[in-house]
Amino acid sequence: MRFVPIAGIAGLVFAAGAALAGEKVTVSHALSLVGAPKYGPDFQWLDYVNPNAPKGGDLRLAAIGGYDSLNPYIIKGDAAAGIGFVYETLMTSPRDDVTAEYGLIAETIEVPEDLSWVAFTLRAEARWHDGTPITVDDVIYSLDVLKEKGMPFYRFYYANVEKAEQVGERKVRFSFSGPPNRELPQIMGQLPVLPKAYFETHEFEKTSLEPPLGSGPYRVEKLDPGRSITYRRVEDWWGRDLPINRGRYNFDTIRYDYYRDQTISLEAFKAREYDYRAENTSKVWATGYDFPAIEKGLVIKEEVPHERPTGMQGFAFNLRRAVFQNRALREALAYAFDFEWTNENLFYGQYTRTKSYFSNSELASHGLPSADELAILEPYRDQLPPEVFTTAYAPPETDGTGNIRGNLRKALKILRDAGYKIVDKKLIDPASGEPIEIEFLLISPAFERIVAPIVANLERLGVVARIRTVDPAQYQNRVRDFDFDMIVGGAGQSESPGNEQRDFWGSEAADQPGSRNTMGIKNPVIDALIDKVIFAPDRASLVTATRALDRVLLWGYYLIPNWHLRYERLAYWDKFGKTRTTPKYGTDILAWWIDAEKVAALERGAASTD
Repeated sequence: MRFVPIAGIAGLVFAAGAALAGEKVTVSHALSLVGAPKYGPDFQWLDYVNPNAPKGGDLRLAAIGGYDSLNPYIIKGDAAAGIGFVYETLMTSPRDDVTAEYGLIAETIEVPEDLSWVAFTLRAEARWHDGTPITVDDVIYSLDVLKEKGMPFYRFYYANVEKAEQVGERKVRFSFSGPPNRELPQIMGQLPVLPKAYFETHEFEKTSLEPPLGSGPYRVEKLDPGRSITYRRVEDWWGRDLPINRGRYNFDTIRYDYYRDQTISLEAFKAREYDYRAENTSKVWATGYDFPAIEKGLVIKEEVPHERPTGMQGFAFNLRRAVFQNRALREALAYAFDFEWTNENLFYGQYTRTKSYFSNSELASHGLPSADELAILEPYRDQLPPEVFTTAYAPPETDGTGNIRGNLRKALKILRDAGYKIVDKKLIDPASGEPIEIEFLLISPAFERIVAPIVANLERLGVVARIRTVDPAQYQNRVRDFDFDMIVGGAGQSESPGNEQRDFWGSEAADQPGSRNTMGIKNPVIDALIDKVIFAPDRASLVTATRALDRVLLWGYYLIPNWHLRYERLAYWDKFGKTRTTPKYGTDILAWWIDAEKVAALERGAASTD
């Protein structure tokens, strides 16, 4: 997320307690990254909610694996699904205006013209669940503890936050280092606020199943570790009537049941063990929803288009492995993936090939570099592959018949030109003299059928390849410790990339266990381009810098691009009420509610089915 100052909303004022003498400061209820926010200071509720939605009923959801922690902010443990409902942030983004943030714990936001700081005035009514007020001390503590003891991500995300200080009874000010960074005010708005007093008697960095003190719309009601977790709506929640929240958080309880894998989870859904399911497997979507409740209309199955950026997913190389340091090898192995055949035969034609780390957005590179992109890239020409400047990136393609001999011949030529040899039908690494062996580490058996053809094609190239599928806990631990050869990796993206790119691709993050630079990229040019993205002075500069970064990532062959979907695949038991307006960036089930008449009809229909 990135920030553009909002003029004309609250006007330019001299903000007492935060502004220096003579500083021009914008005071507002919201910040936007692209023009003005959708909703003005006097808005009453979001367009896609029903402000009079009835409260009550239960929402049952599913999760895979298990959990052993109620702290989602540390590297240790597996945090319970939904635990984010317990905490709140200074600001929040609605699903129909994701490039903007609106005050939540913060009532007003102040930003100077030079972007050197941001100040938040906390709402007087903001309370922890025990009734004590949320204070500036809590906000400052949250920043400090997340940077010191939280996941590595926070150290990179808040790297340019130089100081946090109290400048009024309910006002906190964050001062920034480095060049003007239009992203930082909104980054600070995303800060989860944690209770200082609570963590003075509870060790923050240790996993715990003690229900934490929160300030959000729900609190933990019941735990069954490894099996389920239930959250109860806080009826006297301080934020209930804020315009950003009105008509949302309507369910009395939200329960997550845990299942061993997606196959068992689907069968549980069919048996009405839970209510709502977002399907992520194309074969299951095409063939797995043929059951009586669908035929009788008791379960709704729908495809909901969205406009959010899809980011990049791919078969990611672990560059910490010496074998993957050779770019030619990474390039060649991409020819072993036949996307066209896979999409037709395994995905039922549902997917689009991903060709950018910022796909489905204006940030994606295309064609040859523009003059503005070349101005950014030219100083690094001698450090970059020549294709960055001369060729439009495209992953290998096939005719979809399954015959990829032509692509494998191209791969072998690349390998031979780079000094690789095949001895006794095995591809030999010229650096070590050893046969090349690759293990695909997977978390879901559903991916085995997708990776198996790649394994077979790799074997034709002389690569000894195998698949290993492990349980979620073991997978998470191995990925945290970078203990893998290849995984399905990458990163999602917003319309306004910024500081998080350091954690995705930055050199410093490559050596931080638990960082999201799972591929282990260490490239000084990429580091420099990330800074250009972060410190872009305006939207046009941001788009140019991001496209330049995209090109360098693509031509680095750090992964084999996968695919993306431009709609959501949803299935749910017909018990919900919702408005006719769907947010452009994806479904917000927390704006739905339980419809008593539909529940009664569902019970009658289910009884007749039985």
